[in-house]
Amino acid sequence: MRFTHFFAACLAGLFHLVTANAVAADNYPSRPVTVQVAFSAGGATDRQFRVLAGLAAKHLGQNIIVENKPGAAGTLAASTLALSGRPDGYTLAQAPVGVFRVPHMQKVNWDPVRDFSYIIGMSGYVLGVAVRADSPFKTWEDVVRHARANPGSVSYASTGIGGTLHLAMTDIEKQTGVRFNHIPYKGAADSSRALLAGEVMLQADAVSGFAGLANAGKTRILMVWEPTRYAGLPDVPTARELGLNIVYQSPFGLVGPKGMPAEIVSKIHDAFKKALEDPEHVQLLGQIHQTLWYRSPADYAAYAKSAFLEERKLMEQAGLISKD
Repeated sequence: MRFTHFFAACLAGLFHLVTANAVAADNYPSRPVTVQVAFSAGGATDRQFRVLAGLAAKHLGQNIIVENKPGAAGTLAASTLALSGRPDGYTLAQAPVGVFRVPHMQKVNWDPVRDFSYIIGMSGYVLGVAVRADSPFKTWEDVVRHARANPGSVSYASTGIGGTLHLAMTDIEKQTGVRFNHIPYKGAADSSRALLAGEVMLQADAVSGFAGLANAGKTRILMVWEPTRYAGLPDVPTARELGLNIVYQSPFGLVGPKGMPAEIVSKIHDAFKKALEDPEHVQLLGQIHQTLWYRSPADYAAYAKSAFLEERKLMEQAGLISKD
C-alpha cells in the first residue's frame, strides 16, 4: 500500500514537472535573453553578435542582451554555462571551436558533447597566412623553399599554442617537411604588430585580423585555408591549390545548458536563423571576413560529436594531449 502511494506521488511529481516545463516553453520568452560572447567587446565577433541580437530580438519578441565573457581560450562563456546554467533559455553562449579542443589539452569538469543544448551553427572565421608587403616571400612556394634551405629560420606569429592557427601550421610542417619557428602572441593585434615590426616573418591569423593592413598596402596575404577561394579575396589561392591537403575553418554557434526543452530551442533557433539570413547581417559577414555556417540543432549536435573526436586527433599530432 505504501509503495502504491509512493508510486502515485512520483507520477504526480513527474506530471507537475512536465506540465511546468510545457507552460514555461509556451510562455517563452517572458523576459530578456542574455547571450554571452566568448571574446572581448569591440572586436568583429562582438560587433556581429550585437547586430544578430538586434535582428533576432524582433523575431523572438524580447530584448537580447550581449554580455562579453572572454577567457579560458574562448571557452569561459560556454563552460560557465555548462556548469551552472539553467536550461530555461534565458542565458545562452557562443561556442567557438575551442570548446571541442580545450578538454583534450587540460582537465575540465564539463563535457562539450553532453553538457550543452546545441541551438544553431552560425558562421566561421576565414583563416590564412600573410607577410609584410616588403617581404622577399612573394608566394607560399617562396616560404617553403627558404624554410627547407634554412630549417627553423622562418618565424610565424599566431594567437596561441594549441589554437587552430598553431594546429594548421603544424599540419603544414608535417606535409611539407619543413620546420617553422612558432612565436605565440596574446591576440590578433599583437600578432599584426609583430609582423609589421619585423619580429616575425609570417602571420597566421583570421583574415579579419590582417585584411585591413592588406588593403592599406602594409601586408600581403599568401593563402587561405578555405575549401574553395574566399569570395572576399578572389585573387588569393587556397592551401589546396598550393598542394597542401588541408582545410582549416573556425566555425562557432549558439548553445544553451543541457536539457533545454525542444520547444525553446526551436524558438531561439528560428529567431537567429532569420537574423543570420537578414541582409544586414549578410553584408556584415563580408565586412568582417566571415562565412555563413548555418547548422540546425540536430546537425550542430552531430557536428559537436565529430569535432570533439577530430580535435583529439589534431592535438595528438601536435603533441598537445593532456597527460592528466
